Amino acid sequence: MAIFRGDGGAGDANTDVTINSVTEKANEASTSASAAASSATSASTSASNASTSETNASNSATAAASSASGASTSASNASTSASTASTQATNASNSATAAASSATAAATSETNAETAETNAASSASTATTKASEAATSASTATTKASEASTSATNAATSASTASTQATNASNSASAASTSETNAANSATAAATSASEAAASAASLDTSSFMQKANNLSDLANAGTARTNLGLGTAATTASTDYVAASAVSTFGGTLIDDADASTARTTLGLGTAATTASTAYATAAQGTLADSALQDVVDDTTPQLGGDLDTNGNSVDFGASGWSIALSGSNLVFSYNGTAKVKFASDGEIVTVDDVTAFGTI
Repeated sequence: MAIFRGDGGAGDANTDVTINSVTEKANEASTSASAAASSATSASTSASNASTSETNASNSATAAASSASGASTSASNASTSASTASTQATNASNSATAAASSATAAATSETNAETAETNAASSASTATTKASEAATSASTATTKASEASTSATNAATSASTASTQATNASNSASAASTSETNAANSATAAATSASEAAASAASLDTSSFMQKANNLSDLANAGTARTNLGLGTAATTASTDYVAASAVSTFGGTLIDDADASTARTTLGLGTAATTASTAYATAAQGTLADSALQDVVDDTTPQLGGDLDTNGNSVDFGASGWSIALSGSNLVFSYNGTAKVKFASDGEIVTVDDVTAFGTI
């Protein structure tokens, strides 16, 4: 019977025996199977590592009660991932076995060998992916364990705070008890003081005290008492010595309460003449009353002097005419609009600022 030898075609089984293409394919399939088995071993190792991480995460979760649920869930996920990786490893091993079987049957079908090789490669890839997932789950478990540790620390802090507050409450209670004791002692002391005061009052001699019922008749000296009270001599005079308020008219009342003489003069309607001397006015004996006396010298149309007129150093002005006469030393000077025009000297000399006309007409 002819045996297939590849491109060489059919030949005798006893001659030209060489490694044909089928054998080569079988070797390739065996190599792929070995690679798949190696991948399966790596996946199994990763699964073992994931299982170890799971155990560590479980222990951390047990130590931190507040985060146990989260850590347990992460551990469960890691376990599931490990189980999945183990299953994939088994599948890879089965694929390797199938590849080995395919290698044995390679002589019958090269196609089956190639298919087994492809399946083995796919299984190995899947095993690698699952191993990565197992590593991720292990990392998550570590994170949850850290969170659990933090929560445990917070719980310990809260417990410490609660303990401190309990101590403070105990101290406050002790202080309140002390205050209560002090209050009771104070009440006792007050009661004792009240009792002593009552005893002192009961033993007090009141014979030397003034009695309300005596209406001040038991004073040692009434005069001294009035002095001490600031009373004047009016306190011992009869009310009949004074004008009763009802006897004072309304106008009289307004005058009485004036603070000073000036205010009283105003109330009486007095003018400034009330405070001037009587010599400042003409009397009836002098023949003229103040209301009929000459008020202005210009009103006297027939003035007469009863004696010499002394100008007292002043000048005599003639009003709107502009002329005036004044003494300048011992000289008599006639001026016009303030300018000297004629001077009569004491020695009889006559001085004029202009010509003197004799025998002229005036």
